[in-house]
Amino acid sequence: MDFISDEKLIEGMYNHPSSGALEILYKRHFPMINRMVVKNNGSENEARDIYQEAFIIFYEKMKSENFKLQCQPKTFLYSICRNLWLKKLTEKKRFPVVTNESENFISVEDEVYEAEHRENEFIKLQSALNLIGEPCKGLLEDFYMHQKSMEEISIKFRYTNADNAKNQKYKCLQRLKKIFFNQSKETESYEA
Repeated sequence: MDFISDEKLIEGMYNHPSSGALEILYKRHFPMINRMVVKNNGSENEARDIYQEAFIIFYEKMKSENFKLQCQPKTFLYSICRNLWLKKLTEKKRFPVVTNESENFISVEDEVYEAEHRENEFIKLQSALNLIGEPCKGLLEDFYMHQKSMEEISIKFRYTNADNAKNQKYKCLQRLKKIFFNQSKETESYEA
């Protein structure tokens, strides 16, 4: 299935309410909101609550006749979530309320850009992991994602000892870095 832009999804939401555009749009941006909430003293459940509340606000705004969206839909949705989360943190007294207006805040656009950048890097990493093949993919996932010890990995992958598994992990990591950075260079040359 081809990637459908947020703008096309919103158009589908208006013109074809049963098209599933709203559901796609809803699922697309939750990971970004989840990271923002979890990174800022929240849980995934709180992120879901905030996101649902924000999405209702977003949907109602998009449906109102007088409203004209002045930014990307994800930027608008992110700013709603951010404001709701800051309000929730203030209510729960999880951070001190700062009333100094001269304090510098990162703009919502910068936060969205950073979130997109992290998401793109994660996608590239997943792609590189898939290209590296087995046993390297499994070994690196076991060590970095599943926090298995080198002893456990040596048994699983039948290395003679943990030191051999560690050497293999190093070689796999070097191959992964090479693939990852080559993908990044190719992406940059396409964008230029």
